[in-house]
Amino acid sequence: MANLFAKLTRCSDLLAITWALTIAVLSLTPLQRLPLATPFSDKLNHFAAYALLGLLAYLARSGRAPWLLWPLLLTLYGGLIELLQPYVNRHAEWLDLAANGLGALAGVLLARRLQVMITGGST
Repeated sequence: MANLFAKLTRCSDLLAITWALTIAVLSLTPLQRLPLATPFSDKLNHFAAYALLGLLAYLARSGRAPWLLWPLLLTLYGGLIELLQPYVNRHAEWLDLAANGLGALAGVLLARRLQVMITGGST
């Protein structure tokens, strides 16, 4: 398991950037041009997307910045996307931003916990 975690950590830079770009594309595509909607709530989609982004970003850059900086930066990223949405026939929502921030925080906390469980190290 530690070997799998090490491999994930090594490629997490590319995964985090790819996922961040995927979020931007999906968030800035007009609704009528998106593929089928998911069966989940919009806020749950936001939470899950940013939780994965938080996990990947933390794994990519853990030890290079205080852990609490990552949820803050990812929430700002989500906020920027929300501000751009009205320009692509979408609607900015405060609750989307809250779901983004909570998801990013959950993802970072999960990454920190997994790091301790798998490597036995402290964070």
